[in-house]
Amino acid sequence: MNNADLIRRDLDVLWHPCTQMKDHESNPPVPIKRGSGVWLEDYDGRQFIDAVSSWWVNLFGHANPRINARVREQMERLEHVILAGFSHEPVVELSERLVDLTPEGLTRAFYADNGSSAIEVALKMSFHYWLNRGQSQKTRFVALTGSYHGETLGALSVGHVPLYRETYGPLLLEAIHAPSPDCYHREAGEDCAEYAERQFAEMERILAENADEVCAVVVEPLVQCVGGMRMHDPVYLQRLREACDRYGIHLIADEIAVGFGRTGTMFACEQAGISPDFLCLSKGLTAGYLPLAVTLTTEDVYSAFYDDFDNLTAFLHSHSFTGNPLGCAAALATLDIFADDNVIEANRRKAQVMGDAMAPLNDHPKVAEVRQTGMILAAEMSPDPARRTAYPWQERRGLHVYRHGLENRALLRPLGNVVYLMPPYVITEEEIHHLARVATEGIDIATRD
Repeated sequence: MNNADLIRRDLDVLWHPCTQMKDHESNPPVPIKRGSGVWLEDYDGRQFIDAVSSWWVNLFGHANPRINARVREQMERLEHVILAGFSHEPVVELSERLVDLTPEGLTRAFYADNGSSAIEVALKMSFHYWLNRGQSQKTRFVALTGSYHGETLGALSVGHVPLYRETYGPLLLEAIHAPSPDCYHREAGEDCAEYAERQFAEMERILAENADEVCAVVVEPLVQCVGGMRMHDPVYLQRLREACDRYGIHLIADEIAVGFGRTGTMFACEQAGISPDFLCLSKGLTAGYLPLAVTLTTEDVYSAFYDDFDNLTAFLHSHSFTGNPLGCAAALATLDIFADDNVIEANRRKAQVMGDAMAPLNDHPKVAEVRQTGMILAAEMSPDPARRTAYPWQERRGLHVYRHGLENRALLRPLGNVVYLMPPYVITEEEIHHLARVATEGIDIATRD
């Protein structure tokens, strides 16, 4: 088997996600044969550092021996069982550990298969809570401009990235979108906390005027990832928690991409000192091994559904592979690594190395900003950094960075004009410096007129 053979077979039968398939006429897919640590290897023997953690899921490297062993052991005992009316040890242990690990007050775990589904669970559960509490007029949701929460219809409704949303507009719920606290748009001399406070004024107005009909606010804490790795100050989350309490509205924290150490703490909400009513997790939950998602919520929410059967208040939502034992085993191994290896502290050093390695881009004539939150670092290309204007999306500047990366042993997948690093935590300092050099070269090439 070689790359050419597998590419030919691939293009005969596959439809790839998030892809204009005609692009593969000039940019063929890269068939991967094996992975080890941060490295991926194709069928022709080329190797690439996985700088994007394979869509932000991989935490501890490909083919991690500790996770492999835990999943293999579980596979020999029980691969799957229905979770309605049945249970198993891995899902119970995982739920106990997540309740202990997540912000205070989250006591119940409901499982799904992927991040979008976790958001769907939270949306439905919030609406259904208010219905069970006799407030049937609460039917709407508030989210931020620039947000992304997944691509199923409910999740897409609360998202606000036009590329994904506009086509399906007629099918979506009518969510309310408040201005993002995205610090990229701050005024000269204004810091991120001041900008977040200023932006919150509109959210406060929206909640005050619509409290009677709003079920919940949905937010990506600290980093709006798909929206361009845009970052905001934790004070916004503090103000939002206070306002949701004041107006009787749920707070849904979408930590699908930013949970499990990505922002420098185990969960991003910790940096604001808040606890949401719903916490949605996936991606890093299994360190990128298997599809698994969880929506954690409070005893108050759980109690609104705890009733006699004939009152029809139960939460009738399910997925075939809910609480899959193999996925739970991978998640338990992931939590063991966090517990045993002092991962968060080690990441602080690696984050500093990432920041130092990419710091020269602050002086690049076509880079408007280099920003970082924990193990997420982004550089935004701009034709006029002083004015923070954007390159037209039709120019596809990021594609040049992607191609340059593949030619130089790096998987970089920019978001439009934003080149970012979100590598597995097992990356070495030498590998970080390699990525920084390749990313900088790619930006040089992409911004040539």
